[in-house]
Amino acid sequence: MSSPAKIVEHGLPTVAIIGRVNVGKSTLFNSIAGAYKALVSDIPGTTRTRNITIVEWRGKQFQLIDTGGLTFDLNVPLEKDIIAQTELALKEADLILFVVDLQQYLLPQERELAKRLNKQKNKVMLVGNKADGKKSRWNAFQPEWLKLGLGEPFAVSAASGSGVGDLLDAVYKKLHQAPKRPKIAKKVIPPISVALIGKPNVGKSSLFNALIGEERVIVNIMPHTTREPHDTLVELDGQRVLFIDTAGIRRKVKVSGELEQMGIQKSIEMLDRSDIVLLLLDTSEPITDQDKQLAGLLREHTKSVIIVINKWDMAEDNSDSFRNEVKREIYSEFPHLDFAPIVFVSAKTHYRVHQLFPLIFRAWNERHLIIPPGALEDFFQRVTHEHRPARGKGTRHPKILGFKQVHNNPPIFEMSIKAKTSVHSSYVHYIANRLREHFSFFAAPIVIRLRKVKRI
Repeated sequence: MSSPAKIVEHGLPTVAIIGRVNVGKSTLFNSIAGAYKALVSDIPGTTRTRNITIVEWRGKQFQLIDTGGLTFDLNVPLEKDIIAQTELALKEADLILFVVDLQQYLLPQERELAKRLNKQKNKVMLVGNKADGKKSRWNAFQPEWLKLGLGEPFAVSAASGSGVGDLLDAVYKKLHQAPKRPKIAKKVIPPISVALIGKPNVGKSSLFNALIGEERVIVNIMPHTTREPHDTLVELDGQRVLFIDTAGIRRKVKVSGELEQMGIQKSIEMLDRSDIVLLLLDTSEPITDQDKQLAGLLREHTKSVIIVINKWDMAEDNSDSFRNEVKREIYSEFPHLDFAPIVFVSAKTHYRVHQLFPLIFRAWNERHLIIPPGALEDFFQRVTHEHRPARGKGTRHPKILGFKQVHNNPPIFEMSIKAKTSVHSSYVHYIANRLREHFSFFAAPIVIRLRKVKRI
């Protein structure tokens, strides 16, 4: 079953950046976006899947798309997929920024691409990047660029930002002649931010596409196909969700090359941006040390977690008893994620993918739960009466002086105890379990901090 959610269309004009590899498209994308959103390196093919963001300039917004660098060589891995992504961007675009390198000679393939763009040259701007010095800027006046029939290249240096403001002014002038025009920025309620995390090849990109209902990111069996995070905003029942697809995270000793290392670092950074994490595991593979490290990372970041067992269509047994057996095994391997619900899906066939949405909404609501002080006091008196505090390493029996909620999103509580006494960690865990029994806090970690108080 396909996703019931719809991608949020902002009704903004779209500007697509295209060109061959290493002309600085992603650097220009970041410079225009005003943030480090796309990976940048000298390695050809760094960008594979389109990056999409909303840009604001002089109080008005448009949508910007960065596409994968074209090598014009079908023998290059994923080149067909990159071309398909570029074709999609060209189809959606109201304005195309065809980026060339002013420090390099024009390639025959670029001339062929220019011929194709000439058919719609009224919505194409030729951008000459790497105009980092006087000589490079003068290169913009070379006859070979004019022969492309797209006008004189607009010289910029994406790396330094030189000329980017003037380029944006020219972009806005062009867009104001298009059917869709830049719109005044509006304040919106932040969406639920959901990151998909897991090892390489567990099916994160397939699940991402299934959740948003569109093939937006490249899916391939080649490890580390996704090199950088990609996000898409969808809406269901009036609630907006920002799904973030991330690069597969594996052990440091297995990381190959600068790009994978950069992509993994960006994936970890996405944890700080997200409210809820879908931790993907592969049905066909046993739980590894890397899975355990990822689970520990999620607990450290106090994120709400839903464990997603993907590729369940490959499972030999689909009975409830086998599912329960798998759940017991997972909780035994991830005891610190015992609060996380477990869902069995198939991103490939869309089996039960739609069931993730109500779980995400519930996790979001209960992550923000605030217990009224009176109800929390009644609860605490009852549970401490049923089971007295256990002594920790101290010699004196602990005396609890107070218990209160100090934060939500995530839920954090503070237990005040008398100075020179201590509470055993098992008792803290007992209180957390009872809190969950009474108030749920579905999919959210419960944090209980201890504070020693001197009483006069």
